[in-house]
Amino acid sequence: MTEQSTDERTRIRAAMDRLLTGQPTASDGSLTVVALAAEAGVHRMALQKRHADLKAEFYERVRTETKQPPESEKRLRKAVSDLKETVAAQKAEITALRHQVTQLALANAVLTRQGHNLNESSEEAPNNVVRLQPKEG
Repeated sequence: MTEQSTDERTRIRAAMDRLLTGQPTASDGSLTVVALAAEAGVHRMALQKRHADLKAEFYERVRTETKQPPESEKRLRKAVSDLKETVAAQKAEITALRHQVTQLALANAVLTRQGHNLNESSEEAPNNVVRLQPKEG
């Protein structure tokens, strides 16, 4: 390990301690990788690539020391909850639309049958009904 990498790791661990004790000096104090990187004075991608083990350690410490899930997990859980609500609403809408299609198909069948009966009957049509005859030619 290079001296620069060792120095970064030391700063990241010190930043973890400050964030977890609620004493941030260079970030907003949120328990996120972005805040950890800002607090440690390293680029966020350094945590993602070179120090992924420290990122995992940070999230584990957040879970155990604060007895709460990390912010990223909270956001994901909220997104999952919102998506489940959306799916449930869409399923209800699909059920209602299927019911409506069934009702419209039945009404169409009744009206079609009434039209056939009217055309086939020898009775005179009511005054408010106009017979439509197919166009020839």
